[in-house]
Amino acid sequence: MEGVSDNVHGVILAISSSIFIGSSFVIKKQGLKKAGANGKRAGSGGHSYLLEPCWWAGMLSMIIGEGANFAAYAYAPAVLVTPLGALSMIVSAVLAHFILKERLHIFGIVGCLLCLVGSVTIVLHAPLERSIQSVKDVWYLATEPGFLAYTFTVLVLILILIVRYVPRFGQSHLVVYIGICSLAGSLTVMGVKAIGIGIKLTIGGQNQFKYFETWVFIVLVLIFCLLQLNYLNKALDTFNTAVVSPIYYVMFTTLTIVASMIMFKDYVHQNTTQIITELCGFVTILCGTFLLHKTKDMGSNPSIPLPVIIPTTDTDCKQKSETAKVTVEV
Repeated sequence: MEGVSDNVHGVILAISSSIFIGSSFVIKKQGLKKAGANGKRAGSGGHSYLLEPCWWAGMLSMIIGEGANFAAYAYAPAVLVTPLGALSMIVSAVLAHFILKERLHIFGIVGCLLCLVGSVTIVLHAPLERSIQSVKDVWYLATEPGFLAYTFTVLVLILILIVRYVPRFGQSHLVVYIGICSLAGSLTVMGVKAIGIGIKLTIGGQNQFKYFETWVFIVLVLIFCLLQLNYLNKALDTFNTAVVSPIYYVMFTTLTIVASMIMFKDYVHQNTTQIITELCGFVTILCGTFLLHKTKDMGSNPSIPLPVIIPTTDTDCKQKSETAKVTVEV
């Protein structure tokens, strides 16, 4: 019964987290818009949003949401908590529609659904995590060659994106900012898991804060959180909120699952059906992300109807060729 009770607490915390995080995207966007009207925009490197109360309200909402998410991972397995993160997309899209007047067209809705289905498919078929008894166990897993190689690859990609691609494509390609956030986020979650385990064991009477490994995880989580916060602000200030939220969720979830599988090596216990299903989910995510990215500006331009000319008399036939030219030009 204790396990069931823990899962119920975890699910409630995860749902609350999604509501607060989804709301924070819209509230922070409002603050960024107000700050941009009075100073240099965040997307251009400005930090005037730090003086905007609305932005801080959104930041508080995100902190509460992340705190609830943090606690949810301590109570329930990731296979229950992670899929519920998709609720933040729905909350963000609905609030953006009514508050920010950001219209999500039909292709965007289809893209969101594809991203949601693909992410849920991967998460629901992901392997269960192994039992961790102390922070030292997480440290041992994090310092194995496989995860060290993943960490090094992620850090190199983040550095390349920041140095080479942010100045050139940051304002026009959403995946640059979101890529940095998602890559850093995959490492953040591993650190959060370690800290969550440490807090839970400490409350249970086994002090984990006497180990230096716990404090290393805390420092790394703080650094990566600040990195994510900076580039998420740039993404929100530059692009449509209804597009930022689902793409961030998809990339973050996918990379987090990859990092978790490398670190905990749970894939060795999966069968062929589970692996194939996860691959299908990943392809679905790619399709949804592509559709969202390619059609993100479609709703902002009104469609131009093409004229249809039907000649009804012989005299109208003389104008047919000229009408065809005009129609082609239009």
